[in-house]
Amino acid sequence: MQKRKRVLITGGSGFLGSHLCERYIAEGYEVFCLDNLSTGREENVAHLFRDGNFVFIKYDVTNYLHIAGDLDLILHFASPASPIDYLEMPIQTLKVGSLGTHKALGLAKAKNARFLLASTSEVYGDPLIHPQQEEYWGNVNPIGFRGVYDEAKRFAEAMVMAYHRFHNLDTRIVRIFNTYGPRMRLDDGRALPTFMGQALRGEDITIFGDGLQTRSFCYVDDLVEGIFRLSQSDYTNPVNIGNPAEITILEFANEILKLTGSKSRLAFKELPTDDPKVRQPDITKAKEILGWEPKVGRSEGLQKTYDFFRSRM
Repeated sequence: MQKRKRVLITGGSGFLGSHLCERYIAEGYEVFCLDNLSTGREENVAHLFRDGNFVFIKYDVTNYLHIAGDLDLILHFASPASPIDYLEMPIQTLKVGSLGTHKALGLAKAKNARFLLASTSEVYGDPLIHPQQEEYWGNVNPIGFRGVYDEAKRFAEAMVMAYHRFHNLDTRIVRIFNTYGPRMRLDDGRALPTFMGQALRGEDITIFGDGLQTRSFCYVDDLVEGIFRLSQSDYTNPVNIGNPAEITILEFANEILKLTGSKSRLAFKELPTDDPKVRQPDITKAKEILGWEPKVGRSEGLQKTYDFFRSRM
């Protein structure tokens, strides 16, 4: 009988991490989910506790890291990922991107495991090219409020590539664009849960700036498929995973109002500092290297997400 592969997923009880835990169990892996629950939630993975191939470990990845036995793969997804979270926890965000990445890479080296870093479209900052392709170096303010997240991820990418080049570690980097779906937190501050929460409560929908800034929203199932394919590939440079269907925040707010049937009104507020004006992935590499592209349309994905939020209200 073939031995099960073993994967460690840091940040495994978060929005994305919990979906990845499910996917790798379904693919026959033994999954170790590590999370300090600073932004993740145990309830996201509670249904997996009954599975003999799932282990939950409450732990901070910035500390000394050890897992007994072999590991085949490490997915480093630990990090606050929404502006509300990383602005409330700026030092923890920088630490998990630097110290946490270093500890996770050290474990991968010790176990001779493949390592996949969850990076972000935020490494592109407020981009001067559009759409964003992986060769673009970005336009980031390192000392701005958002810099704690942007630079943590940029540093993490540099650390991963250093381990790849110096220690010959088998590494992957995924640059994740705006993702949505069940298990997002209504209070996480990102556009989609904020708009849906406000619509469900009958509150004004908060639009920052003129609402003409753009985002590209990818449904979580599509993202997980892309990440899984990348983890099984032999490509070591960064790969964008996201849905290139670009939309303005104003159009998006109106889609939410139509979906929810809410009578909420739009309320305009000042645009936060360094907020990106545009965001759209160039997914040419994902298509060519992974044979991946998103399959779930926004209307279908939004309906599933709305049903989830409504069930929780």
